[in-house]
Amino acid sequence: MHSHLIPAVDDGSPGVEESLTLIRGMLDLGYEKLITSPHVMQDMYPNTPSTIGMGLDEIKRSWADVPLQAAAEYFLDDHVLDIIQRDERLMTIKDNMVLMEFSFISPPLGVKEMIFELQMKGYQPILAHPERYTYFHRQPREYEELKAAGCLFQSNILSFSGYYGGSVKDAAEYLVNHNLLDLLGSDLHHDRHLSSLRQLPFTPSLQKLMDRQLLNAAL
Repeated sequence: MHSHLIPAVDDGSPGVEESLTLIRGMLDLGYEKLITSPHVMQDMYPNTPSTIGMGLDEIKRSWADVPLQAAAEYFLDDHVLDIIQRDERLMTIKDNMVLMEFSFISPPLGVKEMIFELQMKGYQPILAHPERYTYFHRQPREYEELKAAGCLFQSNILSFSGYYGGSVKDAAEYLVNHNLLDLLGSDLHHDRHLSSLRQLPFTPSLQKLMDRQLLNAAL
C-alpha cells in the first residue's frame, strides 16, 4: 500500500520497463495487489491525479491486467490544505484513507490542525513511515499524540531489517511494542529495495504484526 511505481513522476521508477520489473518482483514475493503512491510535493514533484493516472495508463498499455492501482503520498503542507479547501479530491489508498508524509528535517507547523482539516473533509490520515522521522526518536510521546489526533501509522517493512539504520529500527520496534502500527508498506522505489525485500529477515516484531492481522489485509 506504499510504493513508487509510476514511471518518471518522482524519485521512484524512471521508466515503464523498470516499473514492470519491480511489479513482477513483488508478485514473485507473493504480493497479490499493489497500491502505488507517487509523491505529491509541490516544489519537487507537483503531481496531480491526471499525471499519476497517465502514468498508470502507460503501465497498463504494456500489461493490461496488472494488479496495480494508484493513490498518492502527500507531503503535508499548505499546498495540500489548498487542494482540500478548493474541494479537489485527494487520491486515496482505499475509501477515505489518505497517505501523507512529513519533512524528514522537522514536523510541519500546526500538524494537528492540518490533520483536523483533513478529517473535517472526511479523510482518514495515514502517516507514512513514522519511524523514519528522527526528531520523534527522543520524543516518543509525539507518536501517542498523533495517534490520539486520529492518525493511522504505516511502517516500512525494511525498517525492521535495519535498512535505514539502527535508530529507525528501534523506533519501528517501539511502535510495534506499543501497539501503534496499523499498516505495513514496502516504500519500493528501485531494485535495491526489491533486493533487500527478497533478503528480509523475519524478525519477532514482524511476527507480532502478522499475528495482529493489520489493516493491509482489508485493502
